[in-house]
Amino acid sequence: MSSDVSCRVAWAADAEAIADVQVAAWRVQYADLLPPTLLDQMTPATIAEGWRVTLARPADARNRALVALEHDAVRGYVLTGPATDPDLDPIACGEVSDLTVVPGSTRHGHGSRLLQAAVDTLRADRFERAVVWTNSTDDDLRAFFTEAGFGADGAHRTLDLTGDGSVLVKQVRLHATIGDEPA
Repeated sequence: MSSDVSCRVAWAADAEAIADVQVAAWRVQYADLLPPTLLDQMTPATIAEGWRVTLARPADARNRALVALEHDAVRGYVLTGPATDPDLDPIACGEVSDLTVVPGSTRHGHGSRLLQAAVDTLRADRFERAVVWTNSTDDDLRAFFTEAGFGADGAHRTLDLTGDGSVLVKQVRLHATIGDEPA
């Protein structure tokens, strides 16, 4: 018996479900980094409106949100679009970001399906290369991308998660060539 799983482009109607996934994942992923009061303030209701706006009116026609579904339930999401780093060509290089799967649904293939859908989407938008940023301490996620063919390109950055300098996260950039596959 096979599961009813798939990926598709996200719709504005998916905003609440995506917000549910984001909050659940952040509460686990950032439990050791962010203050509990900040994580408690983060609720699907406070985040869903931002998702609705983003999904209804993307800043660029090549910005996409994709969702992983199990039956009709959203189990994860990923974003794609032109790379925004100043050292990259936004015409040739696309970015995969926020690949997130709800806790309890990891290791069920949703992340792999999302990454494949993201690369297929970037390829359809004629990007030749893809990049993704990962937290430098997230060995599991970095290994996931490395096993999928991504490799470090030497770039790194520090993100300020709170905006006040109290929580800084170091990240490394990975890249992969995704241009036309040989016939």
